[in-house]
Amino acid sequence: MKRIYLSPPHMSGKERSYINEAFESNWIAPLGPNIDAFEKQIAAYAGSADAVAVSSGTAAIHLTLQLLEVGAGDTVFCSSFTFVASANPIRYCGAEPVFIDSEPETWNMSPIALQRAFEEASRKGKLPKAVIVVHLYGQVSKMDELVALCEQYEVPLVEDAAESLGSTYKGKQSGTLGKFGIYSFNGNKIITTSGGGMLVSDDVELLNKARFLATQARDAAPHYQHSSMGFNYRMSNILAGVGRAQLEVLDERVAARRAVYDNYVRAFSARPGIHFMPELQNTRSNRWLTTLVMDKNETNTTITELLDAMAASNIEARPLWKPLHLQPLFEGTRFYAHAGDVSVCERLFQSGICLPSGSSMTIVDQVRVVDCINDVFERAAEKSAQSA
Repeated sequence: MKRIYLSPPHMSGKERSYINEAFESNWIAPLGPNIDAFEKQIAAYAGSADAVAVSSGTAAIHLTLQLLEVGAGDTVFCSSFTFVASANPIRYCGAEPVFIDSEPETWNMSPIALQRAFEEASRKGKLPKAVIVVHLYGQVSKMDELVALCEQYEVPLVEDAAESLGSTYKGKQSGTLGKFGIYSFNGNKIITTSGGGMLVSDDVELLNKARFLATQARDAAPHYQHSSMGFNYRMSNILAGVGRAQLEVLDERVAARRAVYDNYVRAFSARPGIHFMPELQNTRSNRWLTTLVMDKNETNTTITELLDAMAASNIEARPLWKPLHLQPLFEGTRFYAHAGDVSVCERLFQSGICLPSGSSMTIVDQVRVVDCINDVFERAAEKSAQSA
């Protein structure tokens, strides 16, 4: 059986023309026409004033925190239910993350938990330097509530939209609702440059400073002079060419992934105990990954059993993200739960799974995944009936 991957790259076929153009013009370095065009095209698509192409989404977050002058002794509030790259740049700056729980309607940052964190920080006279909100699996967070809280306490909001390029909130693109937004073009994202990221904002002056910092902070001088510490974070002109071709088919990729999601919903939503990631009213998720949670008491099946069955059938699937406040790396960090002692993101991690969701999945592939999962459910039902 061929392997079915969780979220493989999906090339359009147009990438070679932009790559060849870079070779023919000898623009091989991390500068050139593809970089300039890709930045302009992303900014136009997102509806932001400008964009800066960098080597990864992680680099974009790090540059953002540098622009916000995050340093030793500072704190940054961050979603806990996310990949480690959302929080690692906080530590790069010498600051400490404070993790915020999810809420049930989007699985993203809880405004209730964020408010409690702000209130406590305000009483202590130590507000965070920034808030990093993650739009998980393509679903945009409750931005009206989150933005209002950040504005109330005059703390800049950073959108980690690494997984949500092409998703919208009340008609606006994810990544454009806060002070800064970041996108990722890693190989598993909805569009890819192999590796790369983008920083977007309406603050053109600060984005120009980001470009300066991303190119080793070289001063304007005939010789090599540096007055600030910089980074080697610029995207290559070749990879930007790949990104230009990918961006041309982004809307098609969103439509394809949403169709995969719809097929899974038709296959499983009638089963007791199965609940898919919600789509908040007035938002449109790119459905980067189809994710669901399962009540093992109703299905008589565990997430581990599903994962093992799919692995045996050469199908890649994964649990939902392990919350960062549970990671050994961040042991001892503060965490604000959604309500009392109830952690929404811990419950999601314990009961959730990511299904193969690539935009290149064939109907045959999707049927194979569905049949594999149904086999697990049917065996569990038979076993339950026999023991009753």
